[in-house]
Amino acid sequence: MNRRNFTKATVLAGMGISKSSLLFNKAEIKPAFKYNLHYAPHLGMFKNHVGNDPIDQLNFMADQGFTAFEDNDIRKRETNLQEKMASTMIKRGLRMGVFVAHEIYWKKPNLTSGDISLRKEFLDYINKAVSVAKRVNAKWMTVVPGHLDLRQDISYQTANVVETLKQATNLLEPHGLVMVLEPLNFRDHPGLFLKESPQAYEICKSVDSPSCKILFDIYHQQIQEGNLIPNIESCWDEIEYFQIGDNPGRNEPTTGEINYINVFKYIHSKGYDGILGMEHGNYRQGKKGELDVIKAYQKVDKFI
Repeated sequence: MNRRNFTKATVLAGMGISKSSLLFNKAEIKPAFKYNLHYAPHLGMFKNHVGNDPIDQLNFMADQGFTAFEDNDIRKRETNLQEKMASTMIKRGLRMGVFVAHEIYWKKPNLTSGDISLRKEFLDYINKAVSVAKRVNAKWMTVVPGHLDLRQDISYQTANVVETLKQATNLLEPHGLVMVLEPLNFRDHPGLFLKESPQAYEICKSVDSPSCKILFDIYHQQIQEGNLIPNIESCWDEIEYFQIGDNPGRNEPTTGEINYINVFKYIHSKGYDGILGMEHGNYRQGKKGELDVIKAYQKVDKFI
């Protein structure tokens, strides 16, 4: 970098202007919109504006007024990158959302089976996830119990899952960390054990720990059970985290059938101060699609 460019960059930094805010046309969107809820974008959502560098992407999110970030794969990233991302999030006022705590068994039984070796493997993942959570200032980690065991009655499977989760809470409670159980819909993930919010509620009540709660993914539960606001109400005292996606398509709000204005109004009315992960794609590709995502969240949030 020559002296002139270095001086310019230094002045901009002193003014609080990040590199990412210079990489798009300010006439396209007003930055620093003040949201009522803590929506959390993920890496890749705005790559056409700032490229693939995670730090530039985090800065861009903060420039647009987002106050949280989630990254399912952060436990798999290099330690030095985790530390850089954590440092950037602190500087920019971004709260860290969920990451996936363990290897998920999509096609065969895991926690449902009661297999002691698989339980030990899961608990080892949870133990390692504690270090990741501390490094990136995360509170929540996603847990998916895996596939149904078609050779066992569902009640035995539930007991196996509850026992494993109880043991996992012994690892998490001393650190104030929370695993959030995510029910997944039958269409995208056929054959999984955990599908519905009442089922997750029953499991959390059985585990009976502040370190075992529900991740209510609005997209999945619209497909699986519908009746969104009443089910959120019924599960409220066990819900610790939300994720977002419209249906059909699993893209940003306003692109499908879910009335996100009313859903967000309800969540906000309950005094929710947690994170809502934007675990969805962009309806349109390119910069235009990325701007559409931002405008969609501004549109639905302003009615809260």
